[in-house]
Amino acid sequence: MTNNDIFKKLRVALMLRDDQIVEILQLVDFRIAKTELGAFFRNEDHPNYMECGDQVLRNFLNGLVIHLRGTKEDPKNPMDVIAKHKAEIPVKTTASYTKDPGAKPPVKAQPKKAASNPKSREKKPAPKVQVVEKVKFNNGKKKS
Repeated sequence: MTNNDIFKKLRVALMLRDDQIVEILQLVDFRIAKTELGAFFRNEDHPNYMECGDQVLRNFLNGLVIHLRGTKEDPKNPMDVIAKHKAEIPVKTTASYTKDPGAKPPVKAQPKKAASNPKSREKKPAPKVQVVEKVKFNNGKKKS
């Protein structure tokens, strides 16, 4: 498992956005741009993929400890911090398109209408074709 995989899994598990990761890294005086950070989370065969070094992951983990636990002077409860992250995640609603005047309303599924061709409405089910003959089985008994 590479540093990139560990970084991705921590990001997903803790529900962190790129700007939050940048803030966490700034807690330990490590500055990194969002674009450089995005290169760590790309697919390995992408042309802009970048290998996450040990220094970046180490500084992120140290910053994460400060972010979740706080400092000696200002301790925090890690579960409160994680709950705060969950509350910051925007909830997708169907009414969100009303905020943007140029956005199109969501398309609702409409029931299918009958075909306009009158002949298609008059189709009768095809008669059943009997594939196997009706055979009476004696189950090994002789007729009397």
